[in-house]
Amino acid sequence: MVDVSTSSTRLGEFESYLRYERGSSEHTIRAYVGDVRALVTFAGARRLSIAEIDLAVLRAWLAESTRRGAARTTIARQVSSVKTFCTWAAREGVMPQDAATRLQAPRAHRTLPAVLSPDQARSVMTGPALPDTARPDTALSETEVTAGVPAGRSAQTPIMLRDRAILEILYATGIRVGELCGLDLDDVDDGRRVVRVIGKGDKQRTVPYGAPAGAALDAWRARGRPSLAGPTSGSALLLGAKGGRLDPRMARSVVHAATRSVEGAPDIGPHGLRHSAATHLLEGGADLRVVQELLGHSSLATTQLYTHVGVERLRAVHRQAHPRA
Repeated sequence: MVDVSTSSTRLGEFESYLRYERGSSEHTIRAYVGDVRALVTFAGARRLSIAEIDLAVLRAWLAESTRRGAARTTIARQVSSVKTFCTWAAREGVMPQDAATRLQAPRAHRTLPAVLSPDQARSVMTGPALPDTARPDTALSETEVTAGVPAGRSAQTPIMLRDRAILEILYATGIRVGELCGLDLDDVDDGRRVVRVIGKGDKQRTVPYGAPAGAALDAWRARGRPSLAGPTSGSALLLGAKGGRLDPRMARSVVHAATRSVEGAPDIGPHGLRHSAATHLLEGGADLRVVQELLGHSSLATTQLYTHVGVERLRAVHRQAHPRA
Protein backbone atom coordinates (compact mmCIF):
# COMPACT_ATOMS: atom_id res chain seq x y z
CA MET A 1 0.00 0.00 0.00
CA VAL A 2 1.43 3.38 -1.03
CA ASP A 3 0.87 6.25 1.41
CA VAL A 4 1.38 9.46 -0.59
CA SER A 5 1.46 11.70 2.49
CA THR A 6 4.13 9.52 4.12
CA SER A 7 6.25 9.61 0.96
CA SER A 8 5.97 13.40 0.86
CA THR A 9 7.00 13.60 4.52
CA ARG A 10 10.05 11.39 3.91
CA LEU A 11 11.11 13.53 0.95
CA GLY A 12 10.87 16.62 3.13
CA GLU A 13 12.99 14.95 5.81
CA PHE A 14 15.56 13.92 3.20
CA GLU A 15 15.68 17.49 1.91
CA SER A 16 16.32 18.75 5.45
CA TYR A 17 19.09 16.17 5.85
CA LEU A 18 20.80 17.38 2.67
CA ARG A 19 20.49 21.04 3.64
CA TYR A 20 21.32 20.98 7.34
CA GLU A 21 23.44 17.88 7.93
CA ARG A 22 25.35 17.55 4.67
CA GLY A 23 25.39 21.26 3.88
CA SER A 24 24.61 20.55 0.22
CA SER A 25 24.17 23.40 -2.25
CA GLU A 26 20.66 24.40 -3.34
CA HIS A 27 21.47 23.08 -6.81
CA THR A 28 22.39 19.66 -5.39
CA ILE A 29 19.33 19.62 -3.14
CA ARG A 30 16.98 20.34 -6.05
CA ALA A 31 18.62 17.67 -8.20
CA TYR A 32 18.74 14.95 -5.53
CA VAL A 33 15.22 15.53 -4.22
CA GLY A 34 13.89 15.66 -7.79
CA ASP A 35 15.59 12.35 -8.62
CA VAL A 36 14.29 10.63 -5.48
CA ARG A 37 10.79 12.01 -6.09
CA ALA A 38 10.90 10.48 -9.58
CA LEU A 39 12.00 7.16 -8.08
CA VAL A 40 9.20 7.22 -5.49
CA THR A 41 6.67 8.02 -8.24
CA PHE A 42 8.03 5.13 -10.32
CA ALA A 43 7.70 2.78 -7.34
CA GLY A 44 4.25 4.13 -6.46
CA ALA A 45 2.98 3.38 -9.96
CA ARG A 46 3.87 -0.25 -9.17
CA ARG A 47 2.08 0.00 -5.81
CA LEU A 48 5.36 -0.12 -3.89
CA SER A 49 6.16 2.00 -0.83
CA ILE A 50 9.58 3.47 -0.10
CA ALA A 51 10.28 0.59 2.30
CA GLU A 52 9.63 -1.89 -0.53
CA ILE A 53 12.12 -0.35 -2.96
CA ASP A 54 14.95 -2.84 -3.58
CA LEU A 55 17.88 -3.19 -5.96
CA ALA A 56 15.66 -4.59 -8.73
CA VAL A 57 13.36 -1.55 -8.52
CA LEU A 58 16.33 0.81 -8.62
CA ARG A 59 17.74 -0.91 -11.69
CA ALA A 60 14.34 -0.89 -13.41
CA TRP A 61 13.98 2.85 -12.72
CA LEU A 62 17.43 3.58 -14.15
CA ALA A 63 16.67 1.41 -17.18
CA GLU A 64 13.52 3.45 -17.74
CA SER A 65 15.58 6.66 -17.61
CA THR A 66 17.98 5.19 -20.15
CA ARG A 67 15.12 4.22 -22.48
CA ARG A 68 13.86 7.78 -22.30
CA GLY A 69 17.22 9.03 -23.57
CA ALA A 70 18.79 10.32 -20.35
CA ALA A 71 22.47 11.17 -20.76
CA ARG A 72 25.13 9.11 -18.99
CA THR A 73 25.89 12.09 -16.78
CA THR A 74 22.23 12.27 -15.77
CA ILE A 75 22.15 8.55 -14.97
CA ALA A 76 25.34 8.92 -12.94
CA ARG A 77 23.76 11.74 -10.94
CA GLN A 78 20.58 9.73 -10.40
CA VAL A 79 22.66 6.87 -9.01
CA SER A 80 24.40 9.28 -6.65
CA SER A 81 21.05 10.72 -5.59
CA VAL A 82 19.42 7.39 -4.77
CA LYS A 83 22.53 5.98 -3.09
CA THR A 84 22.56 9.00 -0.79
CA PHE A 85 18.83 8.62 -0.17
CA CYS A 86 18.97 4.87 0.51
CA THR A 87 21.87 5.25 2.93
CA TRP A 88 19.91 7.94 4.80
CA ALA A 89 16.66 5.96 4.66
CA ALA A 90 18.28 2.80 6.06
CA ARG A 91 19.88 4.79 8.86
CA GLU A 92 16.56 6.42 9.75
CA GLY A 93 14.59 3.18 9.59
CA VAL A 94 12.61 4.30 6.54
CA MET A 95 14.03 1.30 4.64
CA PRO A 96 14.82 -2.08 6.20
CA GLN A 97 18.27 -1.99 4.57
CA ASP A 98 20.31 0.08 2.13
CA ALA A 99 18.91 -1.05 -1.23
CA ALA A 100 21.55 0.81 -3.26
CA THR A 101 24.70 -0.75 -1.79
CA ARG A 102 25.39 -2.76 -4.95
CA LEU A 103 24.07 -0.15 -7.38
CA GLN A 104 26.75 0.88 -9.87
CA ALA A 105 26.94 4.19 -11.71
CA PRO A 106 27.89 4.23 -15.40
CA ARG A 107 31.18 5.88 -16.23
CA ALA A 108 30.27 9.41 -17.25
CA HIS A 109 31.95 10.84 -20.32
CA ARG A 110 32.92 14.29 -19.14
CA THR A 111 32.64 16.96 -21.80
CA LEU A 112 34.39 20.08 -20.67
CA PRO A 113 32.68 23.36 -21.52
CA ALA A 114 34.26 25.78 -23.92
CA VAL A 115 36.56 28.36 -22.40
CA LEU A 116 37.49 31.89 -23.37
CA SER A 117 40.94 32.74 -24.67
CA PRO A 118 42.75 35.38 -22.60
CA ASP A 119 41.98 37.98 -25.28
CA GLN A 120 38.30 37.02 -25.34
CA ALA A 121 38.16 37.20 -21.55
CA ARG A 122 39.68 40.67 -21.68
CA SER A 123 37.04 41.75 -24.20
CA VAL A 124 34.23 40.35 -22.06
CA MET A 125 35.55 42.19 -19.00
CA THR A 126 36.16 45.53 -20.71
CA GLY A 127 33.34 45.50 -23.27
CA PRO A 128 30.37 47.87 -23.05
CA ALA A 129 27.94 46.97 -20.30
CA LEU A 130 24.87 47.42 -22.47
CA PRO A 131 21.43 46.65 -21.04
CA ASP A 132 19.83 43.49 -22.36
CA THR A 133 16.17 44.44 -22.67
CA ALA A 134 15.28 40.77 -23.04
CA ARG A 135 16.01 40.39 -19.34
CA PRO A 136 13.38 41.90 -17.00
CA ASP A 137 16.13 42.71 -14.52
CA THR A 138 17.54 45.30 -16.91
CA ALA A 139 14.38 46.82 -18.34
CA LEU A 140 15.56 50.41 -17.95
CA SER A 141 13.63 53.55 -18.73
CA GLU A 142 14.90 55.97 -21.37
CA THR A 143 15.71 58.45 -18.61
CA GLU A 144 17.81 55.88 -16.75
CA VAL A 145 19.74 54.97 -19.86
CA THR A 146 20.61 58.49 -20.99
CA ALA A 147 20.63 60.71 -17.90
CA GLY A 148 23.94 62.43 -17.33
CA VAL A 149 25.90 60.38 -19.83
CA PRO A 150 28.67 62.14 -21.81
CA ALA A 151 28.43 61.92 -25.58
CA GLY A 152 29.77 58.66 -26.98
CA ARG A 153 29.66 56.79 -23.68
CA SER A 154 27.15 54.21 -22.45
CA ALA A 155 25.14 54.77 -19.31
CA GLN A 156 26.49 53.36 -16.06
CA THR A 157 23.20 52.47 -14.46
CA PRO A 158 23.09 50.53 -11.18
CA ILE A 159 22.31 47.31 -13.07
CA MET A 160 25.24 47.86 -15.41
CA LEU A 161 27.60 48.47 -12.51
CA ARG A 162 26.34 45.30 -10.88
CA ASP A 163 26.75 43.27 -14.06
CA ARG A 164 30.33 44.49 -14.44
CA ALA A 165 31.03 43.44 -10.85
CA ILE A 166 29.49 40.01 -11.51
CA LEU A 167 31.75 39.41 -14.51
CA GLU A 168 34.91 40.67 -12.85
CA ILE A 169 34.41 38.73 -9.61
CA LEU A 170 33.56 35.47 -11.36
CA TYR A 171 36.56 35.62 -13.67
CA ALA A 172 38.99 36.98 -11.07
CA THR A 173 38.15 34.37 -8.45
CA GLY A 174 36.76 31.37 -10.33
CA ILE A 175 34.07 30.95 -7.68
CA ARG A 176 30.80 29.15 -8.36
CA VAL A 177 27.70 31.17 -9.24
CA GLY A 178 25.97 30.03 -6.05
CA GLU A 179 28.98 31.18 -4.03
CA LEU A 180 28.91 34.53 -5.81
CA CYS A 181 25.24 35.11 -5.02
CA GLY A 182 25.83 34.08 -1.41
CA LEU A 183 28.48 36.76 -0.80
CA ASP A 184 27.73 39.36 1.87
CA LEU A 185 29.21 42.83 2.14
CA ASP A 186 31.53 41.85 4.96
CA ASP A 187 32.87 38.89 2.96
CA VAL A 188 34.94 41.38 0.94
CA ASP A 189 38.28 42.34 2.52
CA ASP A 190 39.36 45.45 0.64
CA GLY A 191 42.65 45.74 2.51
CA ARG A 192 43.91 42.28 1.58
CA ARG A 193 41.85 42.21 -1.63
CA VAL A 194 40.26 38.83 -0.94
CA VAL A 195 36.74 37.44 -0.63
CA ARG A 196 35.61 34.91 1.96
CA VAL A 197 33.61 32.19 0.25
CA ILE A 198 31.35 29.53 1.76
CA GLY A 199 31.52 26.58 -0.61
CA LYS A 200 30.11 23.08 -0.81
CA GLY A 201 29.61 21.42 2.54
CA ASP A 202 29.84 24.85 4.22
CA LYS A 203 33.60 24.80 3.72
CA GLN A 204 35.13 28.26 3.94
CA ARG A 205 38.01 29.48 1.82
CA THR A 206 39.63 32.81 1.00
CA VAL A 207 40.13 33.75 -2.64
CA PRO A 208 42.12 36.76 -3.90
CA TYR A 209 41.04 39.14 -6.65
CA GLY A 210 42.90 41.74 -8.68
CA ALA A 211 42.69 45.48 -9.20
CA PRO A 212 40.09 45.39 -12.03
CA ALA A 213 37.67 43.36 -9.90
CA GLY A 214 38.40 45.69 -6.98
CA ALA A 215 37.52 48.72 -9.10
CA ALA A 216 34.28 47.09 -10.28
CA LEU A 217 33.36 46.25 -6.69
CA ASP A 218 34.10 49.80 -5.54
CA ALA A 219 31.94 51.29 -8.30
CA TRP A 220 29.06 48.92 -7.57
CA ARG A 221 29.11 49.51 -3.83
CA ALA A 222 29.47 53.27 -4.14
CA ARG A 223 27.14 54.09 -7.02
CA GLY A 224 25.07 50.99 -7.81
CA ARG A 225 24.03 49.12 -4.70
CA PRO A 226 22.66 52.16 -2.79
CA SER A 227 20.22 52.80 -5.65
CA LEU A 228 18.80 49.26 -5.54
CA ALA A 229 18.99 48.53 -1.82
CA GLY A 230 15.72 48.13 0.06
CA PRO A 231 14.09 46.32 2.99
CA THR A 232 14.91 42.88 1.56
CA SER A 233 18.57 43.58 0.77
CA GLY A 234 20.03 42.63 4.12
CA SER A 235 23.79 42.25 3.93
CA ALA A 236 23.82 40.78 0.40
CA LEU A 237 26.69 42.08 -1.72
CA LEU A 238 24.91 41.71 -5.06
CA LEU A 239 21.27 42.64 -5.55
CA GLY A 240 18.51 42.06 -8.05
CA ALA A 241 16.52 44.89 -9.60
CA LYS A 242 13.95 44.75 -6.78
CA GLY A 243 16.56 44.95 -4.05
CA GLY A 244 16.68 41.31 -2.95
CA ARG A 245 19.72 39.06 -3.05
CA LEU A 246 20.83 38.32 -6.62
CA ASP A 247 19.41 35.07 -8.00
CA PRO A 248 21.86 32.65 -9.70
CA ARG A 249 19.63 32.52 -12.79
CA MET A 250 20.07 36.24 -13.31
CA ALA A 251 23.82 35.97 -12.85
CA ARG A 252 23.87 33.28 -15.53
CA SER A 253 21.94 35.48 -17.95
CA VAL A 254 24.41 38.32 -17.33
CA VAL A 255 27.38 36.12 -18.23
CA HIS A 256 25.71 34.65 -21.31
CA ALA A 257 24.77 38.12 -22.57
CA ALA A 258 28.32 39.38 -22.06
CA THR A 259 30.04 36.48 -23.83
CA ARG A 260 27.58 36.60 -26.73
CA SER A 261 28.50 40.24 -27.27
CA VAL A 262 32.14 39.37 -28.06
CA GLU A 263 32.68 38.27 -31.65
CA GLY A 264 34.13 34.78 -31.90
CA ALA A 265 33.78 34.03 -28.19
CA PRO A 266 31.87 30.92 -27.08
CA ASP A 267 28.50 31.49 -25.43
CA ILE A 268 29.34 30.41 -21.89
CA GLY A 269 27.86 30.89 -18.44
CA PRO A 270 29.43 31.27 -14.99
CA HIS A 271 30.70 27.69 -15.05
CA GLY A 272 32.55 28.45 -18.28
CA LEU A 273 34.10 31.53 -16.67
CA ARG A 274 35.22 29.31 -13.80
CA HIS A 275 36.88 26.91 -16.25
CA SER A 276 38.43 29.85 -18.09
CA ALA A 277 39.89 31.28 -14.89
CA ALA A 278 41.39 27.92 -13.90
CA THR A 279 42.83 27.33 -17.37
CA HIS A 280 44.40 30.80 -17.57
CA LEU A 281 45.92 30.38 -14.11
CA LEU A 282 47.53 27.09 -15.14
CA GLU A 283 48.73 28.47 -18.45
CA GLY A 284 50.26 31.35 -16.51
CA GLY A 285 52.29 28.90 -14.44
CA ALA A 286 50.10 28.44 -11.35
CA ASP A 287 50.58 25.21 -9.40
CA LEU A 288 47.72 22.75 -9.79
CA ARG A 289 47.30 22.40 -6.03
CA VAL A 290 47.03 26.16 -5.63
CA VAL A 291 44.29 26.20 -8.28
CA GLN A 292 42.61 23.33 -6.42
CA GLU A 293 42.53 25.45 -3.27
CA LEU A 294 41.22 28.52 -5.11
CA LEU A 295 38.42 26.53 -6.76
CA GLY A 296 37.47 24.81 -3.52
CA HIS A 297 37.90 21.25 -4.79
CA SER A 298 38.38 18.46 -2.26
CA SER A 299 40.01 16.26 -4.90
CA LEU A 300 42.90 17.17 -7.18
CA ALA A 301 41.38 14.90 -9.82
CA THR A 302 38.36 17.22 -9.99
CA THR A 303 40.62 20.21 -10.60
CA GLN A 304 42.34 18.37 -13.44
CA LEU A 305 38.95 17.74 -15.06
CA TYR A 306 38.02 21.41 -14.71
CA THR A 307 41.00 22.71 -16.62
CA HIS A 308 42.06 23.07 -20.20
CA VAL A 309 45.76 23.55 -20.82
CA GLY A 310 46.33 24.92 -24.30
CA VAL A 311 48.43 23.01 -26.83
CA GLU A 312 50.98 25.81 -27.05
CA ARG A 313 51.43 25.78 -23.27
CA LEU A 314 51.92 22.00 -23.33
CA ARG A 315 54.50 22.31 -26.09
CA ALA A 316 56.35 25.05 -24.24
CA VAL A 317 56.51 23.00 -21.03
CA HIS A 318 57.58 19.93 -23.00
CA ARG A 319 60.39 21.86 -24.73
CA GLN A 320 61.55 23.26 -21.41
CA ALA A 321 61.35 20.08 -19.34
CA HIS A 322 61.90 17.07 -21.59
CA PRO A 323 65.55 16.06 -22.21
CA ARG A 324 64.84 15.02 -25.80
CA ALA A 325 62.47 17.81 -26.75
